[in-house]
Amino acid sequence: MSQGQIRPAWFDIASLPPHPNDFDGAGIAGSIHAVEQIILEEVQRGVHPRKIFLVGFSQGAALSLMTGLTTLHDLGGIGSLSGWIPHMIRDVGGLPIPSRESRILIHRFQHILENASNLPVFWGLGYSDTEIPFRYALNSVEFLEEQVRIPHGSLTIKEYQELGHETSDEELLDLADWLDDAMKIAYESTDSGSS
Repeated sequence: MSQGQIRPAWFDIASLPPHPNDFDGAGIAGSIHAVEQIILEEVQRGVHPRKIFLVGFSQGAALSLMTGLTTLHDLGGIGSLSGWIPHMIRDVGGLPIPSRESRILIHRFQHILENASNLPVFWGLGYSDTEIPFRYALNSVEFLEEQVRIPHGSLTIKEYQELGHETSDEELLDLADWLDDAMKIAYESTDSGSS
């Protein structure tokens, strides 16, 4: 369910833009688990984790970020298009936590705050996005820099003047260029490029 309507969604959002107290801990935890299972299956098949990238749009971007930042696997990178990190994740301890699943999820994020990460992140954000406003994305990027301590050199941030809650050819080309560069680094850092 999303915005009270039944439609494809990774987790429920009561309104857009998402309200700071709007946090579907059970839905988010279940979706993170589903993506983690896919990652685990690929690793068990012999794919090096550095060759795995998570990329998503909107909720898919939020899920990619939350999964990529909390997984125990050293992934190749994360791509976020019109994404955000939910307020409750960014403001650990600052908001009431409504469920057991939410407390577990917040604990996972508190764990990553203790360790610096060099995880490459591409973040495409539009100034005209009314569903995930520019400031939500910007606050999330600041969270990555200041709290998670991802070095500025690991973050590729692309801002698009006229872009709303959608993608554009320019953004997708920028993502493809970033992905190409990040994949080269990932493949060079793994054993002989196999898997």
